[in-house]
Amino acid sequence: MTCRTIHPSGAHPLFFLCSQEGRIRNVIDDNERETDFSEDEYEETDKPKRGRRIALIVVALLLLLVVGGAGGVALFVAQALQPVEPSAQEVRITIPQGASSLQIAKLLEEQGLIRSATIFRYYLKLEGQGSRFQAGEYSMTPGMTLDQMIGKLNDGDIVKEEVIRVTIPEGFTVQQIADKLGEDTPWRAETFLQEVDTPSRFQASALTGFPESQDLRHKLEGYLFPETYEFKKGASEQEFIERTLQELDKKLGTLPADWPDKLKQRGLTLHQLLTVASLIEREVVVDEERPLVAGVIYNRLAQKMPLQIDATVQYLFDKPKERLLEKDLQISSPYNTYLNPGLPPGPIASPSLASIQAALYPAETKYLFYVTKKDGSQAHLFAETYEQHKKNIAASKKMTP
Repeated sequence: MTCRTIHPSGAHPLFFLCSQEGRIRNVIDDNERETDFSEDEYEETDKPKRGRRIALIVVALLLLLVVGGAGGVALFVAQALQPVEPSAQEVRITIPQGASSLQIAKLLEEQGLIRSATIFRYYLKLEGQGSRFQAGEYSMTPGMTLDQMIGKLNDGDIVKEEVIRVTIPEGFTVQQIADKLGEDTPWRAETFLQEVDTPSRFQASALTGFPESQDLRHKLEGYLFPETYEFKKGASEQEFIERTLQELDKKLGTLPADWPDKLKQRGLTLHQLLTVASLIEREVVVDEERPLVAGVIYNRLAQKMPLQIDATVQYLFDKPKERLLEKDLQISSPYNTYLNPGLPPGPIASPSLASIQAALYPAETKYLFYVTKKDGSQAHLFAETYEQHKKNIAASKKMTP
């Protein structure tokens, strides 16, 4: 009798299958020993037995295929559950909002992160996973285990989007903002300045009634609200400006409801209000003094006195000077409030909300003058008369930090 061993997919032997020829020979020998039928009688008697033997062989072969197939399936599943070949190459995969576990499995398979979407899906069901997966862009690497990927998807460990973050300090001029953008962001200072001087490209409530004046050094000076902003990578200079204008609209919306009435009472436009606020911003450090300086500005305007604010002259320079000289005060410019009465043509910086509020609600005083204390406090001494102002100047010079 000849036999052979069958090894399904390299596993341990499952069956020993003997050849049909040997089995039949043994049966015939046994029959010859037990009886002495004639040839015709033997053929008639043996037909049903032969049929049963063939049926048994067929069943055995089918069982072999089933068992062997089961072994192959088990091996396939075991391999499918293993990580793919490791690689240091990052793979980005985006999970859409509302994606099913089957869709996610297919995405992972397409990106070469898992071996089988079908097996991964059944693994999720077996482990009770897949219901907490979060949408977003994920960074994965080939070689991660299924559990590691599941953990990432459950935790929403998405790729942190690259952003452009920029802070505009209170009191910055357009030129200072341009310099900062050129140094700290991918944006170009030249492009920013071109956009700033084209206000018609922007839609903001604050720009309603924007004056058409050739005297403005930069058209949107004072309208770019000082704040910290974040933008997606690839945003443009125009988008930055649009956002700062929207922020100004938003901040104006937080003012008391009567603020438009206050403007009318003073006969001011929003542009002029922002101009006064910018003067306050550049002149004042101590918050409590903002309404006082605002009062001085309005008192001098009412008496048609030149404002004589150093900050308006400093605005004429790209970089402020440490100390203004007498010749600087003689520079011919509509912004020079030593030579020209009234307000300058427009704001000289981006005012804070506190300065805008002070410009709307100034302190009611008779002060016409103020001088900075020399004690390092950056506070001021205020006076109603010029004689008192001269005394304050003398007193200030005696102060030491």
